[in-house]
Amino acid sequence: MNLNKYTAWARMGYAARGVIYLTIGSLAILSVLGASGSDADSKGAVMTIKSQPFGEALLVVLVIGLIGYILWRAIQGIGDADDHGTSVKGLAIRGGLVISAITHSLLCFWIIKLLLHSTDDASGQSASSTVSDYAGSDVTAWLVGLVGVIVIGVGLAHLYKGYTCGFKKYMAFPADKSEWMTRVCQFGLLARGVVWGIVGWVVLRSAIVAGSSDTKGISDAFEWLRTSPFGTWLILIVAAGLFAFGVYSFLEALYRRISK
Repeated sequence: MNLNKYTAWARMGYAARGVIYLTIGSLAILSVLGASGSDADSKGAVMTIKSQPFGEALLVVLVIGLIGYILWRAIQGIGDADDHGTSVKGLAIRGGLVISAITHSLLCFWIIKLLLHSTDDASGQSASSTVSDYAGSDVTAWLVGLVGVIVIGVGLAHLYKGYTCGFKKYMAFPADKSEWMTRVCQFGLLARGVVWGIVGWVVLRSAIVAGSSDTKGISDAFEWLRTSPFGTWLILIVAAGLFAFGVYSFLEALYRRISK
């Protein structure tokens, strides 16, 4: 597959993801300082961007970037752009890339609805409650529990990728900057792995123990950290890590090898 024509879309996509995670990390840090009223998650990041001068124009640019990211993730997963192959491990990685394309498509759709002033978040009706209208609560709770297990797996994959520096084979860092760039990427991946692990645990526990099918996200992970010993310090460390993951995303936009 000739990937040259997708390079610009992929790089815009990584940059868009970088904007989101830089904002999430900043919101989490500000929340500890008592200076933020927005949730430290993707939607909170989007609302923060929208509140800035020319916010809606910025969101249009973000949507374009996310479309690029969705396209690139789909090519990675379905077209196997990174040569993961058809082994069990390779198919698991490619499946995760396809899921990433789907989840970011949902975020992109939500932003478009926000720009069209047609979101219904204010009604308080979550997606999970709509699902429960069509399936029994026990069934949906178990399905959400399965999602929790998958999210934990994603978190572990990020921890492994960060610990082993598995990302480096896809990057073309300048030789004189490689060391600090590698450390920033490691920190960001490890922090994101911790967050997804916590999100998965919160989802799994609420679904299986409490029988809940409510949606959970990054803000719930921070809330879990907040109630832990040394919660404030843990939030600051993880928030800094998510900020670092935003930097990692921008480094991917600049230095990731896209073409074979």
